[in-house]
Amino acid sequence: KTDVILQALLSLKAPLNSEAVFAALDSAFPQGTDPRESTCLFSGLAKQRALDTALLVLSWHELSNYELNYFHYNAVIDACAKTILWAEALQLVDVTAHRAVELDAVAFSAVVSACERGGEWTRALYLVDVMARREVRLDTISFNATISACAKGGEWEKALQLFGAMVQNKVELDATTLSATISACKHCRKWENAFLLFDFMVQNGVELD
Repeated sequence: KTDVILQALLSLKAPLNSEAVFAALDSAFPQGTDPRESTCLFSGLAKQRALDTALLVLSWHELSNYELNYFHYNAVIDACAKTILWAEALQLVDVTAHRAVELDAVAFSAVVSACERGGEWTRALYLVDVMARREVRLDTISFNATISACAKGGEWEKALQLFGAMVQNKVELDATTLSATISACKHCRKWENAFLLFDFMVQNGVELD
């Protein structure tokens, strides 16, 4: 059943409008959906990167007072991240806070990566703060993406601060961590810092490319 409605939604012609999407969903799920059906539907839309459709399907669930959970929001956030629509992904992060839906490091890392690829280092740092406030432990991926975003923005000091936070919190360092942090230093001609970073990684047995 989910495959049928997924194909029906994907076949709708652009530009999409809420009436067409809502009508298709009302017809397919006259009694509402169960969590598994919705999860499969959102995941299918995310895989197809059909973000506009996914956002409208999300709206239909909200207007129908359907209880959305982590898996539903995460699928749409993933779709936003894959299409580098960081603003929409950030908006969904805020929505989950208001709806008391807990996100994990995987979901946050996807949004941080979208901000990094979009050159939005301030947004990436904002997400780091949100993760701390929501007691979500930052992992290597989220730290690396934020450091890379700072590097692109020429914020070498913030990149070094994040590197220091990784060491202090015993988050695993990898070759990407080194590359991103050294890149931040190189862009601002902070050669001494770059060499110190390299030495630190070597002395601590971090595998380098």
